[in-house]
Parts: sequence; C-alpha cells; structure tokens
Amino acid sequence: MPDLKTRLFHTWFLLTRPMTLGVRALAFDAEGRILLVRHTYIRGWHLPGGGVESGQTMVDALARELREEANVKFGHPPQLRSVHLNTRVTKRDHVAVYLCENVRQVAPKERDMEIEEARFFRLDDLPETIAASTATRIGEFNNGTAADPFW
Repeated sequence: MPDLKTRLFHTWFLLTRPMTLGVRALAFDAEGRILLVRHTYIRGWHLPGGGVESGQTMVDALARELREEANVKFGHPPQLRSVHLNTRVTKRDHVAVYLCENVRQVAPKERDMEIEEARFFRLDDLPETIAASTATRIGEFNNGTAADPFW
C-alpha cells in the first residue's frame, strides 16, 4: 500500500490531469551499465523518468528528468522502445520507455527531496531491491522480447 505522501501526490494528479503521460529511460553509459534511481517516496530502484508537462515533447521531458534525477545528458538521440498502460493507481496513466545509449553523468547527483540516489549498474549485478516493473522492462530489452502493454 502506498504511503500517505504517495497517495496525496497521486490524488493531486487525478484532480489536475485527466490522463497522465510519463517517460522512462533505459539509459546506458559508454560502459554498458544501466542508470537506476531510488526515490525518497517509493521503495526500490527504478528507471529514471517522470511526467510529461503540457506543451512539452516526450524527448524534452525525458531530457529534463534525466538531468533532474541524475545529472545525466543524452549521448545518442533517444529511441522509443515501448508504451505501457499503468493501472496500478489509475486507469489513465501511460508510460513511454526510451532507449538512451551512451549517456553521460556531468556531475555527481546529490540527494534531494525526490531522489535518494542515482547509480549505474552492470546488467549482471542489478540491485536486489529493483522494482518489478523496472526488472520487467530491462528483461524485455535484454531478451529482445515483445513489451507487455501493461506496466
């Protein structure tokens, strides 16, 4: 069950946005390690990303989220991999997943109110506390399998 802060955040989104669109990144550095983030308000390691604001392209939102969450910049142009319906909280949340190769961290990420930690991991050494949806997206990518339409 989500904590009070998470429930309030989602309630605010329900009241202010009839449908939500988010972006997440399968972001790999030059060494082939994947970027994951740990939020302050939800458990586990997740793909970096967040909401697309009104008037913003998905790629612009992704660039903003990578910068805010991990001080990371694109290496190569992002490639759309999949789009998912996330029904965990509402039936109107959609998530676009992009492949971002050769990303680079321009400065270490300091803890802030949203992000506890941002780190790169080898695919054969992912953290035990990885979120199920994150593990699924990485598995789909690694195995070349079709993406599940649901988050």
